[in-house]
Amino acid sequence: MSVDGPENAESGPSSRFTRRAAGEPASALGSVALYAYVLDADDELAQDLPLSDRLRARQHVTARVLQAEPGESALGRWLTTIGRGPGLLILDGLLAADTRVADRTITELLGSGDLVQPPSRHTDDLIERIESWRALSPCRLALLDGEFADRVLPWPPIARALLRRAERRAEDLGVLRAISCEPRLEIRLVLLLFHLATRWGRVEPGGIHLTMPLTHRLLGQLVAAERPSVSNALGRLAGAGLVTGAADDLHLHGDLGGQLRSLARPRAPLEHARPVRPAERRRA
Repeated sequence: MSVDGPENAESGPSSRFTRRAAGEPASALGSVALYAYVLDADDELAQDLPLSDRLRARQHVTARVLQAEPGESALGRWLTTIGRGPGLLILDGLLAADTRVADRTITELLGSGDLVQPPSRHTDDLIERIESWRALSPCRLALLDGEFADRVLPWPPIARALLRRAERRAEDLGVLRAISCEPRLEIRLVLLLFHLATRWGRVEPGGIHLTMPLTHRLLGQLVAAERPSVSNALGRLAGAGLVTGAADDLHLHGDLGGQLRSLARPRAPLEHARPVRPAERRRA
């Protein structure tokens, strides 16, 4: 990605944030380069533009680039500066968006190309919602504020592409909601892992290899389950030869249809996957 900025760099928040403000998370957002060419970092935004328009748009479609190191990230302070702009565009990295209601937290994973938009002004007057963000790997985000929105006005296909990104995120949330409604935890985990593998997995002989900074606790927040239950369910899946490996280095054996058919059978195969104790062997 090019990090050369235009000569008329506009004023704004300081380009470096090495000091922590009071109450600010340890992994605050900073800026490595003042501006970057957004179409160089995310060329799909210009896929509907003719080549001649794309070359002209490249010089104007610029944005400030922020960087977040792994850990809690202070996205909230930057979302307040978006104004009427589209939001924060993730250029690379993996981000966890947490939503907490009462004592329960649900998590959404966001990656390259996803758009983080400012919170809605229409809040729930009766239920308090707390939002926070964690960088699971080093992230770079483009700040698409109101001035960015003005710069892309001559090229409506770019605005439409950003709108499709917001729609894609809403559709993904719908899939996660449907997965969390499945009663059986093993099936919820299999559906989630294949859903993540669609985007982040790599095909290998006999299945899919999924390497992500996942933990049992994070998987629980993704499928609405407690961490111990997730650990036990993954153990049963491993014993049945369906999902093996550590949480951050998983191997999904076979395909989704085959795994669901295996899980649809009586639970005996998963239960018999554990070693038979000597006392049980004597009784048998």
